[in-house]
Amino acid sequence: MKILVTGAAGFIGFFTSRVLLEKGHDVVGLDNINDYYDVNLKFSRLKELGIDRNDAENFNAMCKSTKGNFSFVRMHLEDREALPQLFEAEQFDVVCNLAAQAGVRYSLENPETYIDSNLVGFLNILECCRHNSIKHLVYASSSSVYGLNKKIPFSTADNVDHPISLYAATKKSNELMAHTYSHLFTIPTTGLRFFTVYGPWGRPDMAMFLFTDAIVNDRPIKVFNHGKMERDFTYIDDIVEGVVRIIEKPVNDRSESKELYKVYNIGNNNSVKLLDFIKEIEINLDKTADKNMMPIQPGDVERTWADVDQLITDYDYSPNTSIKKGVKSFVKWYKDYYKESIELQR
Repeated sequence: MKILVTGAAGFIGFFTSRVLLEKGHDVVGLDNINDYYDVNLKFSRLKELGIDRNDAENFNAMCKSTKGNFSFVRMHLEDREALPQLFEAEQFDVVCNLAAQAGVRYSLENPETYIDSNLVGFLNILECCRHNSIKHLVYASSSSVYGLNKKIPFSTADNVDHPISLYAATKKSNELMAHTYSHLFTIPTTGLRFFTVYGPWGRPDMAMFLFTDAIVNDRPIKVFNHGKMERDFTYIDDIVEGVVRIIEKPVNDRSESKELYKVYNIGNNNSVKLLDFIKEIEINLDKTADKNMMPIQPGDVERTWADVDQLITDYDYSPNTSIKKGVKSFVKWYKDYYKESIELQR
């Protein structure tokens, strides 16, 4: 298949592209490479996919990988001229939309960015799918849509009308927009509510990275809600396994049964205490964290836990990476990637 992966320089998009390529698919990656976090990390991910940084820096110019069937274009989803041209030229079979302005807390400071990328950009994706006979749109939603929900574990059957961050509101809006396009234009769409993804090459604004980086550099870590938090931490390999299974499975049966619109939780199906997570990082670094206990942040929730039964039933999804194994893998990558800066501090 020929697959468009948006957010290809991002954490999940990078791994998804890599696995799809390993399975023999033709992949076109799209990313605007914004400066929400260190762009050097994003360019390094693309380098792993065989894309030269000098080529990737040019907007709207397609560049080819040196490692096979991967192409990359730097583009904004909000570009209403360039995006339709890309779809028309490439004739994708499937679109996997992982591009979005991420981050719960950042949405409190820069709300306009979320509207541009997550709403306008997603509408453009839907329109391009509509006018180019895309067989299946798979897109990223978020566990944050559950907001103030108290029932645990979170189920896709639960009401999600009470988001507590603009980021969450945009993700819920994406699900509503997808439902509308599935209904009006018979486009199969699958939304994936990701639960706290972590692992090598992870985002610097996520807990795994923030804690490790602070401990290594002798800075105190911020432990919100005084540590009384739990998360369904999900290792990147388990996430990508689910995403790729959904991309590769034909949707003909869904078209026939009129189940064009689907939303799934994708997580580890378990909830881990934040302090236990931090303890595992300390063990792998052989160093104790200086913990700065703080109140809960606006937009945060105390606990997340994914009910993934439907994903198991429909796609035989089986997350099996333990926190012990996942944290060890991340810390090893972190030490390798930042080896020079770590050695300078010694």
